[in-house]
This record gives sequence, structure tokens and C-alpha cells, in this order.
Amino acid sequence: MSGEDSETAADPLVFEFRFDEPPEKLWRALSTPGLREHWLPDAELADPEPSVVTPGEALRYRMRDSEPPFLESVVTFRIDASEAGGSSLHVVHELTNRRVGRELIPANSNAPSVMRAAA
Repeated sequence: MSGEDSETAADPLVFEFRFDEPPEKLWRALSTPGLREHWLPDAELADPEPSVVTPGEALRYRMRDSEPPFLESVVTFRIDASEAGGSSLHVVHELTNRRVGRELIPANSNAPSVMRAAA
């Protein structure tokens, strides 16, 4: 994974789901564009192709906000088989934009100028 991915701006959102379906069925829903489009539309993604693929186990997609400040994030889906014959899905969503948490000041902020007095 790239260095930018490791420098997250905020704590990631982590979710875990359990399914009765086998891992292969979950993998198909995550990796087949026509099926993925129903729950994760291309319009939400910075790139409709996954940035990281471990066949049958994990996928990572880059996402980008559609409104300013156009923050970027990554969402990672990891599939594991459960002992009962079903599967578990781990979803980790991380902001990767370094501007988060910093005050953004527009160039035309119309803020009053600060002047220093002569000594």
C-alpha cells in the first residue's frame, strides 16, 4: 500500500458484517462491476477499478467527495470464511486527505488585514 494510505487524517470507520452466504458469493458482489454498482456506484469512486486486489480476499477502492473540498478516502473490503460455513465482511473506510483537521482559508476570504504597529 502506498505511503499516502498509511498517513490517514482521522480514525478509520471499521465495520464487520456476518453472512450465511459463502465467501465466493460476497467476492462476486464486491468484484463484479455490474453487481457492485447497485450498492457502491461508480459516481462515488475516484476510480471504478479497485486500487488493490487480493483475489477472493480483499479489495480497496479510492473514493472522492463530489463537493468541495473534494476529500479523498479509501474503503477496504476484506472477506473471511466463518467456521459455520458463512462468511464475514470487514469494511474499513479511511480519509487519506492530509488537509482534514486543518483550517482551510480561501484566497479571497475577505478577512481584515493584520497590520503591525511601528515601534
